[in-house]
Amino acid sequence: MSEFSRRAVTIREVAAAAGVSIGTASKALNGQGRLREETRARVMAAAERLEFRPNKLAQGLLHGRTFTVGLVTCDSFGRFSIPVMLGAEDALGAGQISVFMCDTRDDPIRERHYVERLLARRVEGIIVTGRRTEPRPSIGADLPVPVVYAMTQSTEPADFSVIPDDLGGSMLAVRHLLATGRRRVGHITGPQRFLAARTRAEGFADALAEAGATAAGDPLFGEWSEEWGRQGADILLRTQPDVDAVFCGSDQIARGVAETLRDRGRRIPDDVALVGFDNWAPMALGSRPPLTTVDLNLGEIGRAAATHLLDVIGGVPHQGGVRRMPCSLVLRESTRV
Repeated sequence: MSEFSRRAVTIREVAAAAGVSIGTASKALNGQGRLREETRARVMAAAERLEFRPNKLAQGLLHGRTFTVGLVTCDSFGRFSIPVMLGAEDALGAGQISVFMCDTRDDPIRERHYVERLLARRVEGIIVTGRRTEPRPSIGADLPVPVVYAMTQSTEPADFSVIPDDLGGSMLAVRHLLATGRRRVGHITGPQRFLAARTRAEGFADALAEAGATAAGDPLFGEWSEEWGRQGADILLRTQPDVDAVFCGSDQIARGVAETLRDRGRRIPDDVALVGFDNWAPMALGSRPPLTTVDLNLGEIGRAAATHLLDVIGGVPHQGGVRRMPCSLVLRESTRV
């Protein structure tokens, strides 16, 4: 019989097998109370013979612990929150801590409700995550448990937030394009109201300035979509016909750019090299050719946030501030030399 189909043995059965009361069996199994060594040994032997597995939640409650944390997200699609959550679970799993995930759907009232529900469940901490890095209001400065923010940041300086280093990731991308011999690099990105779009454009400009290179026109701000990628590429090719590389603010945009380049007879990467951002597999691998792109390392962001949370739960003094996790560059055919 498999571990999952086997009926769990109860402490009542252990007590009966050892010939003691349930209270005595509980004390023996939890190392509590004054018991004769013979009695304790008999209970432990019965538990081992029956393959008794104690309820970790019940044991934790005896010591004031629940071994659970809450994860509050507004990313219903899961594009960013699921990789962050998986990274967090990797870190939390070492301590056998479970995660309750709550989707707020960008509704502050719903968020407040979930926070209250999580506190009622006596979670030991809360991770707040989202789909954009814009500063957002803190979920509360007077909560009885520690809170960390991942893939988003709190407007409260005392809170601890972990976000990707968008500026460093952009500089990685442009340095790579310059290293392949490109000299006329354009930039097509998302809406200027987004912090990520502005920061990636800043990294684009900084990397070019660092190398003494000139951009192929000003950054083109638009939408996070393939359609905008097609439109942006059309604008770039008409205004900067000698462009030999394009750095895009997202993989979706880059995939649209690739379509227009092909339609205009520009070969990738022979005539125009192309780099995206996010390393979103359906887009990066579905593009023709597959995209070189910047990976946000979302799992590492989740792990860093969860590790910090575990440290605070364990008694390490809490420190606020924003931690920016390094991005990495994934090389594929769109920039092949």
